[in-house]
Amino acid sequence: MQIPIYQVDAFADRVFRGNPAAVCPLDAWLPDATMQAIAAENNLSETAFFVRERAGFALRWFTPLAEVELCGHATLASAFVIATVLEPGRTTMTFTSRSGPLAVARQGDLFELDFPALPPEPCTPPAGLDAALGAAPRAVLRARKYLALYDAAETVAALAPDMAALATLHPYGVIVSAPGTDCDFVSRYFAPSYGIPEDPVTGSAHSTLIPYWSRRLGRPRLDARQLSRRGGVLVCEDRGDRVGIGGRAVLYLAGTIALG
Repeated sequence: MQIPIYQVDAFADRVFRGNPAAVCPLDAWLPDATMQAIAAENNLSETAFFVRERAGFALRWFTPLAEVELCGHATLASAFVIATVLEPGRTTMTFTSRSGPLAVARQGDLFELDFPALPPEPCTPPAGLDAALGAAPRAVLRARKYLALYDAAETVAALAPDMAALATLHPYGVIVSAPGTDCDFVSRYFAPSYGIPEDPVTGSAHSTLIPYWSRRLGRPRLDARQLSRRGGVLVCEDRGDRVGIGGRAVLYLAGTIALG
């Protein structure tokens, strides 16, 4: 069996930036164990698989260790493959997923994801979080992921977490964020328990970041940067119970997986 595979750098305007995702279009679902093995072999933060259904596509995402409920950059990468390789010129698409329907609209080279909003709420920080991150945050909130807030982008950029300690705290990982200097806010995301010590650019984290920063700054449209080594730029919009997450993508490679 041969399966097409594309590797796309998402939330980037050139290769070697943003977050790389593998995308595998399928005629029908493979066994879960096979998709998980492919994701482990790819060893990227996510591998996306999609199957055409009626006018849209069913979409699933796997880290090297587990299937996840929501992934932004691999959704962007999947939409990019559909709109530029499989159906050139297509400008809208809808994916069904474990997080409900996810629409993507293309305007030129910008792809905008329509995702559920996951606003964070105050919480009691887990024991050991400050030590694991290496610097005490000013506040900790939680939605699906913990959100640790700092006062300065420089503090977020300088964090060097203890990944072994962080992996024991929460299976969904920790977002860290602060006001930006050349943008509205910055962030990083750590999920070592999912095999992702630091994710380069995390669309799903912005389902939580956008509602928080929109309310704090008092406006719906925001510009964001993720301060990983590769870096990424996101165009954000608070839409109430949904968020808009915009970004660009570039194709790095196209090939074929050979399954015996």
